[in-house]
Amino acid sequence: MPRPVHFELPVDDHERAAEFYKTVFAWDIQQWEGAPYWLVTTGPDSEAGINGALGPRSDDLPVPVFVIGVEDIDASMASAEAAGATMVTPKIPIPGVGYSIYFTDTEGNRVGLFQDDQTVTA
Repeated sequence: MPRPVHFELPVDDHERAAEFYKTVFAWDIQQWEGAPYWLVTTGPDSEAGINGALGPRSDDLPVPVFVIGVEDIDASMASAEAAGATMVTPKIPIPGVGYSIYFTDTEGNRVGLFQDDQTVTA
């Protein structure tokens, strides 16, 4: 069963936001090399919960998003569209990580899908 595996929080000032979450929750926040994207570790992998990221607020990331891990992103995209979703982005390769896509559900919520595939190249 697909489950949330990641969250993304849009920020206007990444330093201010990182300091806030480090202070309030003691989260570890590190910039992803070469990208305006800060990975958030919320706790040890041995405990329940998910990690996430801070990203620049934009038209693509205007509100917080949770990302659902799926085995077949193309099939999941097709299923979401058939159920009334509106795709926001095409399938995006993330080299060495996998694929992602964003859609808006029938209630107007932004949702991400992620398929793990470490063989993906640029």
